[in-house]
Amino acid sequence: MTSDAAAPPRRRTGPVDPRLLRYAAASRGYLIVTAVIVLAQTAVTVGFAWSMTRALVGAIAGESVDSLIPWVMAGVGLALLRGVLIAASDRTSAAGAARTSLQLRDRLVRAVEKLGPAWLSTRNSAALAVTAGHGLEALDAYFGRYLPQLVATAITMPALVIVILVADPLSGIIVVLTLPLIPVFMVLIGLATRAVQNKQYDTLRSLATRFSDTVAGLSTLKIFGRQHRAADTMERVTRDYKRETMSVLRVSFLSGFALEFLASISVAIVAVTIGFRLLDSQMALTAGLFVLLLAPEAYLPMRQVGVQYHAAAEGVAATDEIFQTLEAAASVPSSASASASASASASASASASAPSVHDTRTPDLATPRVVDARPLLAVVGLRIRRTEWEIGPVDLEVRAGEIVLLEGPSGAGKTSILAALLGFAEYSGRIETAPIAWAGQRPGLLSGSVGENVALGDASPDAELVDRCLADALVDVPAELALGTLGSGLSGGQAQRVAVARALYRLRSGRARVLALDEPSSALDRATEAGLWRMLRAEADGGAAILLVSHRTTARAIADRTITLGASS
Repeated sequence: MTSDAAAPPRRRTGPVDPRLLRYAAASRGYLIVTAVIVLAQTAVTVGFAWSMTRALVGAIAGESVDSLIPWVMAGVGLALLRGVLIAASDRTSAAGAARTSLQLRDRLVRAVEKLGPAWLSTRNSAALAVTAGHGLEALDAYFGRYLPQLVATAITMPALVIVILVADPLSGIIVVLTLPLIPVFMVLIGLATRAVQNKQYDTLRSLATRFSDTVAGLSTLKIFGRQHRAADTMERVTRDYKRETMSVLRVSFLSGFALEFLASISVAIVAVTIGFRLLDSQMALTAGLFVLLLAPEAYLPMRQVGVQYHAAAEGVAATDEIFQTLEAAASVPSSASASASASASASASASASAPSVHDTRTPDLATPRVVDARPLLAVVGLRIRRTEWEIGPVDLEVRAGEIVLLEGPSGAGKTSILAALLGFAEYSGRIETAPIAWAGQRPGLLSGSVGENVALGDASPDAELVDRCLADALVDVPAELALGTLGSGLSGGQAQRVAVARALYRLRSGRARVLALDEPSSALDRATEAGLWRMLRAEADGGAAILLVSHRTTARAIADRTITLGASS
């Protein structure tokens, strides 16, 4: 697991990130429907204010009840209609958030797949999981509350200001002059909110990363007596997250108070001027009451945008992370040779200390074996750039029915070659391979049953095949055994054999044709190792193509060919 580097600066170009419309097509239709609902709500608000004004003024003027009932009924009907529109807006927001989140999550997964394992190996999986999980869930507030209020601000506020200007120009001018105070304070508060929210989100990612790394290395930490230090570090990060969360809440409460105070003062100014003019008979009661009912509604969208921004800020921070990944994927060529082209420059500067490669036939095979003439795995001129020297060039072929052993001292590049075959490392040269089933030095088990780990990725697991693979891999625990986090509950050797069983399951289920194993016997005793070698030899004799990485000399007995990576000179 790799820790992320410093997070790149977040960039936003306005209230609505245009990348949202580009990458999430579902958001476009959602915004259009929201705009239609907001237009209807605006018309209903004006109609309700006029109906109530007409009914109250008529009652004060002593009009008959029969003449007032239609206005009262109209007001009640419009109030009910407004409730229906609010419910429709909430439902549209929830549906839009769900569709957009699903679309962004799907695009994120496809972007990670396009970027490939080499890119993924430079990222922290825990931080990426926080973004794809918790971060996208935070978009519910962004779509459910922030964007509708933003649309309402763009539509309702100008419409109501125009209506107020027509009804009473002086009140309209007051509204026009006082409204800009709210966005000015919103910008200032928004900058502070974004800063503390981004800091809180980064702390959450750091906490997830720290927890994941600690759990993964807990056994090592306990062996060296460092578990308490790791726990103290996690406690410190947790306190930081708590502090950042309280900072976000503090800014949210203060900003909400400031916006409400400004809006209340502005409405009060309108109300006072109307009151004085009504006392001096300079204004009709109908116009004054109508404007008084509309004035709070004119300020409401702007106030709510500021309030809802805080609820949506976490989702905004998450979308920045997602869009950066999507843009990185968009810049990657669609061809599968991106890795080779990215590292082409490395091949031009081969180091003089590159390790030597020897291809030798194992002399003492018990019986001659017939292999397929066409290789299932072919590597030509493979070079992998390391920090101080370069691995290669390496040429190798693996055909159906044979085992090719890759051996050499530690640091010679055996695991790096496997990483290149799997796409985890940049390389130059040519690789042609059938689908690979792989078991690495780290078993990579997940919480769940042993059987679920073996059939990982299979939508319709074959229980009989799972049991057979476990038996052939010499796994001495039942398939129903439940494992904890990162596969805890097994010894190192047992976990290693479960990983081999998983690779066998993928091979035997037809989803792979090449079996690649990296030090599969490093945690096994001699007797168990011998059983594993016999199983692999039988698998190859049955038609499998096996690339075996091992430092054990006993592996030579089952290999058809041995490729030795020499130490750097």
